[in-house]
Amino acid sequence: MTNKEAGAVLTDVMERFLCVACKRLPDDVYEKLRQCRAAETSELQRVIYDSYFDNLRRAWEMGRPCCQDTGLLHFYIRCGADFPYMGAVEPALRLAVARATASAPLRENTVDYFTERNTGDNTGERMPWLHWDILPEGSDLEICAYFAGAGCCLPGRAQVFKPADGYGAIVKYVFDAVADLALNACPPLIVGVGLGHNVENAAVLSKMAYLRPLGTSHPHPKGAKLERDLLAGLNGLGIGAQGLPGERVAMEVHVESSARHTATIAVGVNVSCYTHRRGFITFHEDMSWEQDSYKGVSL
Repeated sequence: MTNKEAGAVLTDVMERFLCVACKRLPDDVYEKLRQCRAAETSELQRVIYDSYFDNLRRAWEMGRPCCQDTGLLHFYIRCGADFPYMGAVEPALRLAVARATASAPLRENTVDYFTERNTGDNTGERMPWLHWDILPEGSDLEICAYFAGAGCCLPGRAQVFKPADGYGAIVKYVFDAVADLALNACPPLIVGVGLGHNVENAAVLSKMAYLRPLGTSHPHPKGAKLERDLLAGLNGLGIGAQGLPGERVAMEVHVESSARHTATIAVGVNVSCYTHRRGFITFHEDMSWEQDSYKGVSL
């Protein structure tokens, strides 16, 4: 198979994948929402959750995006060094986004900074956004597609503290970010926390954190405990779905970390709304593919 042929396959499959991902929540997110609804004691909160599920049902039945803000397309890519068509990936994803803008349809959200004009097809300067991890072994191409809506992107924050500020500064920063800005992101949220050494890597880690499959934990016991403690604390704020009084402002809190400098403690916070539109799909070196974010769904 040539690069051109592989690119054509990738474009076609990803266009169809995006058309599903903008209309249907991945299975793990839908199940977590169902659990949140079952645990609610507030009648007002139950009504809000029921409206969520009604919206999700109608979106799928009518073939419409489940949120009017279909965001900007972000692709988080893990690519084995032996994948033979690496050069075809970026142009194929750009073309898939452009085509899906018409076929899904996606709202035209992409604006050039200096001309102040909408590009009309959700592509533009460095858009869609691609984040690459090149793995030293393997021949698979793993793609996480994420629809980054404005409500999810606006609350993003990152800051560097001095070690003298202590790890307590991390906790306060997370609480301030969620309580101050994240209510605009349609709770219950998935909160991603990145712990690193500067604003850049902390912010990227926080994005990687909230893209993790729900139900997973930080590999270090202290990291996993921090996730549990932050979730319990945030859900003790008395904020619920749509920012109204309730018991669950967050579905889950995920933490990703890197080693840090001796003189810095950096924290990044990103959140995703209840319509957490992210899906995983894997392509093999023969361009066969598989996805398990939406079981029973045919592309």
